[in-house]
Amino acid sequence: MTDFNVDVAIIGAGTAGLAAERKARASGARTLLIDPHFSGTTCASVGCMPSKLLIAAGNAAHHASAAGEFGIEAGPFKVNGPKVMQRVRRLRDDFVSGVKKQIADLPDGVTVKAAARFASPTELALDDGRTVAAKAIVIAVGSSPVIPPPFEDLGDAVITNESLFELEDLPASVGVIGAGPLGLELAQALARLGVHVAVFDKGARLAGLEAGEPETSLREALAKELDLHLDVEPEARRNGDGGVTISWRDAGEAKEAHFDKLMVAAGRAPDLDGLGLEQSGLELNEKGGPVFDAGTLQCGASPVFIVGDANGERPILHEASKEGTIAGANAASFPDTKSFERSTRLQIMFTAPNMAKVGADPDKDTVVGKVDFADQGRARAMGVNQGVCEIYAKAQCGALTGATLVGPDAEHLAHLLCWEIENGSKASDLLNKPFYHPTLEEGLKTALKQICKDVGLPKPDSRDDAELPGDFGSD
Repeated sequence: MTDFNVDVAIIGAGTAGLAAERKARASGARTLLIDPHFSGTTCASVGCMPSKLLIAAGNAAHHASAAGEFGIEAGPFKVNGPKVMQRVRRLRDDFVSGVKKQIADLPDGVTVKAAARFASPTELALDDGRTVAAKAIVIAVGSSPVIPPPFEDLGDAVITNESLFELEDLPASVGVIGAGPLGLELAQALARLGVHVAVFDKGARLAGLEAGEPETSLREALAKELDLHLDVEPEARRNGDGGVTISWRDAGEAKEAHFDKLMVAAGRAPDLDGLGLEQSGLELNEKGGPVFDAGTLQCGASPVFIVGDANGERPILHEASKEGTIAGANAASFPDTKSFERSTRLQIMFTAPNMAKVGADPDKDTVVGKVDFADQGRARAMGVNQGVCEIYAKAQCGALTGATLVGPDAEHLAHLLCWEIENGSKASDLLNKPFYHPTLEEGLKTALKQICKDVGLPKPDSRDDAELPGDFGSD
């Protein structure tokens, strides 16, 4: 006998799962949200929010140490590691409590605390012995940090983004495996808090960027604060003092360094183990995950949908929320599903300088406009003049298509460009808008003017393209 008979069952109560449940229920479906913990979303508990709290602490220390550049004699200061970590956890817990309140406020009977696995394409078996029959199922199980085999047996010397924030104090030194966005964000934050940090990656470039001026400018900026070891194959061994020794070869020369902790930031993998996908009837890809359509989030022609980190397509919070909403709508209306237009890509790394990827990468039909913030007026005034930004546009008409941004407050510039790409704006459309002086946004004018020149877009008689005070060298 079936214990639960619903229209839509959602496995996982993270950002994507919560969005799917809300949308399905709002569409009139009887829903069941299944999760073994209901511990809060990845973002609130171990991801974007606690990491930004640590970054904020690191930036506060950095501003204090850099005050002398502005003629401010701040005197010696001390980073109190335990208090830093206490604040991170206190505010993190506040964010998590907000998510838990959302869950607690759901209607009676909507949630069940259990782990679920497929018994058939439309049936789930719960680990407490109960069963669920559903017309449609949404997989929203999230993801977990990947610990590569060379680092699996190092015990508690290894930390991840999920365990870092539980440390009572800041370690004296940390080796970081992985020069992706997460590894670099946390590495710089720790370094700014006085931790000796070295980053190791088998790749030759940072943050997944292609070779070019933005990547070079990012590497040059971060190398001032971090020991970067790229294009290496690090090995690790546990020491008698509880720490870790990393060994690698640099230009053929054997090297090694000791660290109190080893933070593995080698990516995350969907939590699909234990779901019993072999009973789901779904076609699986080479990584063992269900094959799905990015527009509908539907797995083949089945009544199963997969969203958020579980599908690994766009593991970013705002994308998870949108995917959950799309899947919730389609699951509620199954078999009448429809494909939804996806948002323009918007990815941000919160290092200093920021890095952001917007829209499409350049191709043979793309023109590129660049600006180097090293000599941009407002950036120089603020002492944050680092980074190179590229803006991409169609060669035939100058319509914006994407950007790779490395620079101060690039998180905000990326939003502006993303919105204009979605509006179908041309470089000339942006250039004809007001730019207050002096601002960081003015830096975009250099790249936009270059695009307009290369494409041959006309300049209105009312627009003055001359340099303004403090912007010398920006063209």
